[in-house]
Amino acid sequence: MPATYYWGWLVPITCGIVFSWRYHRDKVRLSNGIWFSLFFYSFLTMLAISIFGTNNHPLIVVCGTIFVLFLMALGAIFVLQAFLLLWNAWIVWKRESHTLANMLTLFLGLGILILPWVASVIGNHVSQPVNSWMTIFPNLVILYVAFWFYNYLTMLVIYQFNFPRLRQDYIIVLGAGLLNGDQVSPLLGQRIMRGLAFYKKQQAKKKHPAIMIFSGGQGGDETVPEGQAMLDYAIKHGLPPENGWAETRSKTTLQNMQYSKALIDQGPVKHPKTIFVTNNYHTFRAGMFAKQAGLKADGIGARTARFFLPDAIIREYIAIFVRHKWWHALAIVSMFILSIAMVWLDIYNGQL
Repeated sequence: MPATYYWGWLVPITCGIVFSWRYHRDKVRLSNGIWFSLFFYSFLTMLAISIFGTNNHPLIVVCGTIFVLFLMALGAIFVLQAFLLLWNAWIVWKRESHTLANMLTLFLGLGILILPWVASVIGNHVSQPVNSWMTIFPNLVILYVAFWFYNYLTMLVIYQFNFPRLRQDYIIVLGAGLLNGDQVSPLLGQRIMRGLAFYKKQQAKKKHPAIMIFSGGQGGDETVPEGQAMLDYAIKHGLPPENGWAETRSKTTLQNMQYSKALIDQGPVKHPKTIFVTNNYHTFRAGMFAKQAGLKADGIGARTARFFLPDAIIREYIAIFVRHKWWHALAIVSMFILSIAMVWLDIYNGQL
C-alpha cells in the first residue's frame, strides 16, 4: 500500500473524533449529522480502497455484490418514493383520524407526482430565461431542504442509541392528549410503560428508586389534567404512589421541560440525574426543548406503530425547520439571488 493510503485514514478518524466530541457535548445539535456523514462516507471509501488493495477476488466480488444490491435498493426506493408515500397515506387514513397532520405523506406523494408535470406545463408558456430560473431555483431549495432532512434523520437514528445509566433520580414522562377527556391513549400508554420499565429495571438492579414526573396540563376537551391521568395509570401498573409526581400546568413540550425542572429544583437532590421519556420519533426535538429549558436530560423513546412513523417524522422535521426559520429564510433568499445571477450569466454569455 502507498503511504497516501495510510494518510487517507486520517480523514475518517479525524471526522469521527470531531463528531464524538461534539455529540458528547450536545446530542441535539443538528449539524452533528454533517460530521457523522463525513466520518461514515470517508470510512466506507477507505474501506473500499482497503478491500480492493487486498487483491482478494472472492472478497471483492462479495463486497461489490452487496454494494450493488444496496444501490439498487436505494434506486428502487427513490423511483417508487411517491407511491410508497401514497401507500403509507392510505394506511394512515384507514387507521388514524383524518387530520391535516396525518396527511403529510399524502401531500408529499402527490407533490412528487404532480409538481414536475405542472413545472413542465408552465415552462412551455414562459420565456427561456424564466424557464431556466424555474428549474434552477426550485432544485436548489429542494436540495437544501433534503440536505437538512437527511441530517435530521441521521441524528434521530443516532439518538435512538442513547442508553442512560441505571442511576437516574428523576424520570420525566411527557404528556399527550387524553381520549374521551380522561383516558390514557395507547400512544401515551406506551410512553408511561417505557418509563415504568426503566424505573423497575433500575430498582431491581441498583436498588435506587427514581421519582417519575408525569408532565401534562389539562386541555380544553379534557376533564382531568394529563399529568394526573398518567400518574393514576402508572400507579395501577405498579408504580409506588410515593415515587410519582404529577406536573399539571404545561401545555407544550417546552413547558413540560420547564415546569418539570421547577419541580426537580425543589426536590431534595442537589445534582440530580434526569432522563425524559417520549415516543421515539419525538426524542430528538424533545431534547432540544430540554436544552432550551436548561434541563440536563437525555431522552429514551417508546415504540411507535411503523405505519405512523413517516407522518410523525415529517411533522417533527417541519417543526425543527421552523425553529430556525430566519436562518433558513436567509439561505433561501440567497439561493433566489444566486439562481437569478446564474440565469443572467447564461444570458450574458449568449447561452439563453
